[in-house]
Order: sequence, then C-alpha cells, then structure tokens
Amino acid sequence: MKHGWKSVVLARNTDLIDPCFSRVANDQHLRGEGKCFSHGRTRKDTEKGLRERAPELPAFLPCLSVSFRGSFFLLTTVAALARHASSVATSLLLLLLTTACGCGVTVGEVLHNVIMPEQRTIEHRDTELLPAVPIPESSPPKTVSNPRPDLTDWQLSLDEAIRISLEKSNVIRVLTGTTATASGQTIYDAAITNTTIDQAQGTFDPVLQQKNTWSRTNTPTAVPDFTDPTRSDITSTPVTGYAGSLGLTKTNVLGGQAGVTWTENPVHFSGLNNPLLTTGGFPLNPQQTSAVNFTYTQPLLQGAGFRVNMAPIVIARLNTEMSFFQYKDSVQEMVRSVIEAYWNLVNARTDVWAKKIQVQLSEESYLREQARLKAGLADLKDVAQARVTYTQFKANLVASEAAVLTREGALRNVLGLPPTDDRYIVPVSAPTSQRLRPEWDKLVQLAESRRPDIIELKIIIEAEQQRLLQAENQMLPQANAVAAYQFNGLSGTMPNGDGLASGAGRYTNWTLGVNFSVPLGLRQGRAMVRQEKLLILRDRANLDQGLHNAIHELSTTVRDLDSAYEQYLAYKETRAAAEINVKVQNEKFRAGQSIYLNVLQALNDWGNAVTSEAAALLSYNVALATLERRTGTILETHGLVFHEERFRAAGPLVLPSHDRRYPAALPPAGSPQLYPGGNEPAENSFDLRNPAPRKSAVQFLRPVVAD
Repeated sequence: MKHGWKSVVLARNTDLIDPCFSRVANDQHLRGEGKCFSHGRTRKDTEKGLRERAPELPAFLPCLSVSFRGSFFLLTTVAALARHASSVATSLLLLLLTTACGCGVTVGEVLHNVIMPEQRTIEHRDTELLPAVPIPESSPPKTVSNPRPDLTDWQLSLDEAIRISLEKSNVIRVLTGTTATASGQTIYDAAITNTTIDQAQGTFDPVLQQKNTWSRTNTPTAVPDFTDPTRSDITSTPVTGYAGSLGLTKTNVLGGQAGVTWTENPVHFSGLNNPLLTTGGFPLNPQQTSAVNFTYTQPLLQGAGFRVNMAPIVIARLNTEMSFFQYKDSVQEMVRSVIEAYWNLVNARTDVWAKKIQVQLSEESYLREQARLKAGLADLKDVAQARVTYTQFKANLVASEAAVLTREGALRNVLGLPPTDDRYIVPVSAPTSQRLRPEWDKLVQLAESRRPDIIELKIIIEAEQQRLLQAENQMLPQANAVAAYQFNGLSGTMPNGDGLASGAGRYTNWTLGVNFSVPLGLRQGRAMVRQEKLLILRDRANLDQGLHNAIHELSTTVRDLDSAYEQYLAYKETRAAAEINVKVQNEKFRAGQSIYLNVLQALNDWGNAVTSEAAALLSYNVALATLERRTGTILETHGLVFHEERFRAAGPLVLPSHDRRYPAALPPAGSPQLYPGGNEPAENSFDLRNPAPRKSAVQFLRPVVAD
C-alpha cells in the first residue's frame, strides 16, 4: 500500500507552523505543485508568509521543507529552542539540519538510518546474486548399461587408499552405508581452538596506554563595573591547555597489577580580556604540572593466587586437547571407513565373478538344450527351464554389477575423489586370513588409555575441576591491598619573564590502603560452587558410562571377529563341496542321467558359497579394523601418527627458522604399510576357478554388460 506524504516547515516560533502541514497530501501535490488540500496554497506561498511573520529566518528555508513517509512529525523542540536563541544561532541550527537531511532527502529516509524500523518482512537475495563457487571437474558416472570399457585399470592398494584419504581430508568423511558423509570435523578445528590459549595468556601482557587531550575554555562571567557601580560587565578568562598521559600496566600471575604513569598538563591563561587581572595576575603563565605515578594493586582473597589466575590458560589448553582428540577420533573413523569401503568393493567384485560363471554355465546348458530340442532328444519344458535359469542369472549379474559401481562410488566418496574419472578402480591388496586371538584384559586397558572419546571425557573432568577452582575463588570476599606513590612537579614562566620549576622528587604523594567488600550470605558464589561440583559428578558418571559402552563395543567386536572367521572356515569347506557338486551334476546332466533342476541347485549353491566365503573373510578383515578402532590404535597400527603427538606439543611451535610457525592443520604423517598392493586383483586371492569349464577358464577383471 502506498503511504501518503506529509510536509513540515520549520519555523522559528511553533505558532508559525501553518495548519496546512497537518494535512495529508499525495506525492504529486507535494513533489509537483506542492499544494495543500485544505488551503490550496503552495509551499512557496506559505514560506513567504512565514518570512513576513519571522523575517529573521534564513534564506535557505525552502530547503527545510522536507517530506517524509507515514505519520512521523518532527519534534517542535527545535522551534522552541530557536525562539530563545539569536538569529545567528537559529541560522546555524537550521544549517546543520539542512546539511544532515539534504534538500532532496526526506526525514524518514534520514531517520531510517538513525532509528532502525521494525523488520516485518523476510528478505532474501536472488540466488543468482550470490557468489559462484568453483565446480570441481567430474565426468558422467558409469552405469551397468554404459560401463565405459575405455577406462584404464587403476590398481589401488589399501595402503594407497588410506594415504589418499588422508591427503584429501580437509573435511573428515565417514562411511554411512553405501555413501560417505561429512563428520563435521576438519583439519582446522584443533588449530582454531589452539588460538584461545594465546587469547587467555594475553591477560598477562603489558598494556601501553597514551591519552592526549587539547582544550580551550572561554566561559563568560558577570563582574561589577568599577567605573559605574550601577552597571555590570561580562568578561571571560580564556584558557588553552593540553592534558597528556603515558602509562604502562602489567598483571602478574598472582593477580596483582603494577602500573607506572606519566602525566603532564601545560596551561596558558589569556587574562588580557579580564579587567580585574593585570599582566601579573597569574603567578605562572604559562604553567605546566607533571607527575609520575607508581601504583600496585594486589588481591588478597578473591582473584589472588597462581592457580586461579592460570586457570583460564589451563582451560584453554584442555579445550585444545579436547578438540585435538575429537579430530583424532574422526580420523580414526575415516581410516576404518576406508578399510570397510575397500573390502566392500572386493566383495562386490567377487560376487560379480561368481554371477558371471553362473551366467556362462547356464548359457551353455540353455544352448545345449535348444540343440537337443531341435534333434528331438529333449523336451520343451527342459528348454524353458534352462532359459528361465539363464535369464535369472543374467538379472542377478546386472544387480551385482550395479553393486560394484555403488561400492566403487562409496570408496571414491570417502577418499575424496570424483564419482568417475578416466580410471577403473581395481583393488590389489589381498585380505589377511591369519586368525587373531585377542587378549581381553589388554584390549580393555588399551581402550581405557587410547580411545579418543574416553580421553575426551577425562579432559572434560579436568576442565570442570579448573572451573570449580575459579568458582571457589569467586565465592571469597574481595580484599585488595592498594599502594601508590607519586612524584609531582610544576614549572612555568613568572611575570618577569624568568622560568620557575620545582625540584625533582621534592613534592611527593603516597597512598596505602585495603579495600574490602563481601555480599552478605555469599548466595551466588555458593550456588556456583555447588553447580560445578554437580557438573563434576555428572562428568564422572559420563566417563563411567563411556567406559562401560567401550567394553560392550569391544565385546561385540570380539564376538563378530570370532564368528566371521568361523564362518569363513565353514564357507570355505562349503565352496569346495559345491565345486565338486557342480561338476558331478553338470556331467550327469550332459549324459542325460539327471534333471536340470539338480544342475540349477548346484549352480546356486556354488555361487552362494563363493560369495559367502569372500564375504566372511572380508567381514573378518573389517572386524579387525573395527577392533583397532575401538581400542584407539588404528592409526598406529597402520603406521600413522600426528605431528603433535610425535613431538608431544599441542601449542604454537617455533621451528628453527626465521618465521614463527603456528599450527594451522593437523594431517597425520607416515606411510601405511599394513596392506601393500599385489600384481593381480584382490578377488583372485580366493582362488577363483570355474567349477565346470568346457573351455579355458575366463578371467573376469571388470563387470561387462550381459547380452
């Protein structure tokens, strides 16, 4: 809705304001002809009448006819002040208003920047106006219908995958199902928190302060006229002066503050305008007073002591430690996620190999049954059954190939790589089949001392203990011992023109005292102490729960580790038996001694056995990484260490160079060496063989589209 416009003309007397200005006029009248609805007169006519009634108004009055939106009226105190001021003062006042508002700016627009209006709308910018973000290079993703066979194989070991993930870990990513998400931790978090240490230590830095003030005072004073007792005169004594101070203060670790301040105040009296004073009326003119002041304030109760004054620095260091171990915890989970994503890809590729063998064998059976049907040696139902089996295995192969692409995408995501590039990832690190028999007591001890989340809970208790120390100190009464010693000086010019100065150290001041205050009852202080004690009890309970949870996680992982290996041994035997069964059933079916359903069952059992054997062994390897993660040793196991842990320093590091270096990012150092690469795909470590080959075995190194 379009608001009306109102016009106000500033006049010297409030009773000169024309009633026309209380009327609402539209923008056309005020900005165009400028006529009033009720009177039909223009602003020029009104201003002319005002000048006739108040001739002292300045000539720039037309500029002060300002328009503004809404029902806001300029306060008439300006006119009231102008009534009692001289014409010069009125002109200056109106000139300042004109300068502030401007002839072409409305009062509403000016006051909009002085008194902010209420925000009654939700404003937002067009998204195209936001700054553009550089888009990383990417290619169309591989699909089961377009696997892009032109891509080259990238033989990637697990150690190399871990190294790549650490190099691209500005933001820590963790595996969540078939994708990766940001953990919320970055390599900069600990360094950002580390800056709070210097901020806390800045309390004890010396502070240099300088103040400079130049002034001139000329206050009128009424005095009797000595030539005529019935009259008075107004005179003044102009004084020009300078006040300057230079001080240095320092707070020590005991809470005391020492300071030294130099002050000077030169003054010049202009007494010629005062008929009561002669040239020699001022003993020193100009004159300068100066002083050197030494002060010291020492808290005796509240704020006193080394530990309470160092508590903010200790808390800042503890917060930095917490941030570091939070980051380390996320890095450990990222490394575990890389290991899991890597073995998931190996498992998916193994499943594709098994599905391709099933497709190959079922296709041979289907073609043979077709040939037998044409020769009159087979029934149509056998051909139909063989065809259904063949197409079903083809559909299963498509699903397995899609799973490979999904698992590769998840691995690329957690590594910080684009979804697709000119390479096809081929894992070449073989999983370990060596059985680990963990010692339970050592696992629990490792978890208690090495897990970052347990360490963080311990640090939280230490930080709360420091806050309890502060709270107990704040509960004490305030008792401060103060001392001051000051050297004073005075110098100037005497009436005869000679200089005069006080001797050094001749005039001194000193002050000693003790200031004391205490709130009766100490209610707030006692409540803060009680709160901190309760927080410590809560944090101890959280630590106990954290260790309780860690033990349960270790127990679950040990069970998973043992069951996965036992399943691996069982499926290994199952696979060997399934291979023999496939050969026997296939040979009998070719000889016409068995039905095709037996061949189909044998193929299904063999494929499931191959996939289950690989899945069990790879689950065992994932459980190994999970056990390392839950004991807090996964980085050390893979040969990784943080720079801060290597040198036992978490604060600013001064390296042997001319420039000071401060921690900015905390990527782990070292080269993973637990899972080196081999010369063939990782799935070949499962001794993959065609159980019933008619020709030479076919090696399936990557998924292809089945016809």
